[in-house]
Amino acid sequence: MREILEKLARGIISVDEAEKELKLDVVEKVAGVARLDVAREIRRGVPEIVFGEGKSVDDLVAICERMLDKKGRAIVTRIDDTQLSRLQEQFGTTSDIRKFSHSRSVVIKRSNFSSRRTGGRVGILTAGTVDLAVAEDAGMIADEMGCTTYLEADAGVAGIHRLIEPLSNLIKNDVDSLIVVAGREGALPTVVAGLVDIPLIAVPASSGYGYGGGGQAALMAMLQACSLGLAVVNIDSGIAAGVVAAQIANRAAKAREQRT
Repeated sequence: MREILEKLARGIISVDEAEKELKLDVVEKVAGVARLDVAREIRRGVPEIVFGEGKSVDDLVAICERMLDKKGRAIVTRIDDTQLSRLQEQFGTTSDIRKFSHSRSVVIKRSNFSSRRTGGRVGILTAGTVDLAVAEDAGMIADEMGCTTYLEADAGVAGIHRLIEPLSNLIKNDVDSLIVVAGREGALPTVVAGLVDIPLIAVPASSGYGYGGGGQAALMAMLQACSLGLAVVNIDSGIAAGVVAAQIANRAAKAREQRT
């Protein structure tokens, strides 16, 4: 990175050329157990996200330490109580740790970390309160990508009248993209996609049970949705939905800024 900046300072390359070079892959080794893509946010607008499930506590702490040293922030998903307790013990006095009521994610930030705001707006709608863990993951990563998020919960089709107020609120907030999370038969995204002109990302949740349970029926229903303008991510993939929604919202925000 220093070499690129020196070339720019000497006039050897242009600002545009420097930006392209900075977006090339850069990886950071961590104790032989991980290769962190510390330049991902520069290249794609998406921060590095650490998948906690299956990692030893010591490896996870080492990875987070390197992320904090290099970027000032570590985003960790799918952690258990033991991992969370160790992360709090290790970083609780030196960093800000953001936990969530339902999801298994955590965001650790150095006190001097500066969050950028893009002006993008992401709406999140859930069919039931049981889907809030997935919704929180989606909202977390969209927020970390600079967006303002709006969450409306418990608007499933079992009581279709409940949908009107939450959906109206999201439309009034003029969201650029919309995430809809639903389990069981996964009908809510199809209904919503037939009512709005907002790009919609559907997330099947694993809240169903029995035949087709675990999100399988919801996934198949969303893939077979009659309404157009609806994209589908994998079961419980709130993170994936949040990234796509934030990228859409951030492009929309950039276009608004260029028009003014």
